[in-house]
Amino acid sequence: MTLDARQETQSTPRWQVVGPGLVVAATGVGAADLVATLVAGSKFGYTLLWVAVLGAVIKVVLVEGAGRYSLASGRTIFEGWRSLGRWTTWYFAPYIAIWGLVYGATAMSSSALPLIALFPDLSLRWTAVVSGLVGLALVWLGSYGLFEKVITVFVGLMFVAVVGAAILTLPNLGEVLLGLRPIFPGGSVINVLAIAGGVGGTITLAAYGYWLREKGWSTPRFMRVMRIDNGVAYAVTGVFVVSMLIVGAELLYSANIAIDTGDQGLVQLSDVLQDRYGEGFGLVFLIGFWASSFSSLIGVWSGVSLMFADFWGNLRRLEPGHPDTRTGGRYFRAYMLWLTFPPMLLLLLDKPVGLILAYGTLGALFMPFLAITLLLLLNRRRAAHPDSADVPERWRNGWLSNSLMGLCALLFLVLAANELREVLSPYVSFL
Repeated sequence: MTLDARQETQSTPRWQVVGPGLVVAATGVGAADLVATLVAGSKFGYTLLWVAVLGAVIKVVLVEGAGRYSLASGRTIFEGWRSLGRWTTWYFAPYIAIWGLVYGATAMSSSALPLIALFPDLSLRWTAVVSGLVGLALVWLGSYGLFEKVITVFVGLMFVAVVGAAILTLPNLGEVLLGLRPIFPGGSVINVLAIAGGVGGTITLAAYGYWLREKGWSTPRFMRVMRIDNGVAYAVTGVFVVSMLIVGAELLYSANIAIDTGDQGLVQLSDVLQDRYGEGFGLVFLIGFWASSFSSLIGVWSGVSLMFADFWGNLRRLEPGHPDTRTGGRYFRAYMLWLTFPPMLLLLLDKPVGLILAYGTLGALFMPFLAITLLLLLNRRRAAHPDSADVPERWRNGWLSNSLMGLCALLFLVLAANELREVLSPYVSFL
């Protein structure tokens, strides 16, 4: 261990070692991710358990890469992207605008669903609106430290509900271990790719470096702490994913129960749990479902707003770390408003087909974009942009990091091709 690492470990209380990683993991694991894993368990039992573990490893690799770049270079991920050429800005600008508009409506609706299940007399539309306003107020008025503490509470609620459900179903440990064998059952390829690539976040992975900065971890001396933080966070993610697959395998697969693939699937699961284990656990699970959805909402309101603020600050040629680009800054708050109020129109009206098409197209391309740009940034020996710092040699990718990131890029390119085919096929006959 280096002197810097020893000093950093000694000066950082143990309870503070885990923070931004837990935020990015909680933000990335939303209701849709849990349902995807649940459905895979209900269709294939434990056969795809190994994929859930692989998915957590993939996210560790990418988030560690994003964090390592930020700490080693002293630059944000957007500054790194911009140093690769204008093409990155041409992609990112429409992506973050369209993504925020559609995701805002989706996150508010997802947060409202478990509340509607708990209180059936409420209106889904207006409960979604209130959820967005509460999330806006929480992030708008609070500091990063408060936000991190709130996220930690939500992770605790998720843990009780999701892991509790897995324990209640009394899994067959022998079959669980057999599920770690890499097997592709017939008709499972898309499920394999969806679980491996979809669980644990998309754009929120790139927000990790911004949360590191807000935490005060901004130099290479925090590299070891960052890696511990990231590893613990995605170990928690792996536990969530494995638990949902166990529930799907034990509770749904064995009883041949089918559920919806959308967020509504978790409401249906709470009904199944309530029928089998009593009303109390059905209530606990719905609270965990709400915690999963609402933590994703406020995580995006914080992390992606920081990304937008940095993007806009770069275009305005502000100095790095300008107050307008940090938590509570005006560009940060401007994007929070974009995430909250325009999407409410999508809750009141049918979503425009063209907007959904653009959202699906740009969204499918983000993870390959992140994996490929990290490969470029963490291998580059001299920056093309004069204002961008190189990553020192000791923090560049080695053969293992390059191999894993290369596999990530390949996986996400395949996923992108499949998702683009699904998005475009209703409009293009030859697909």
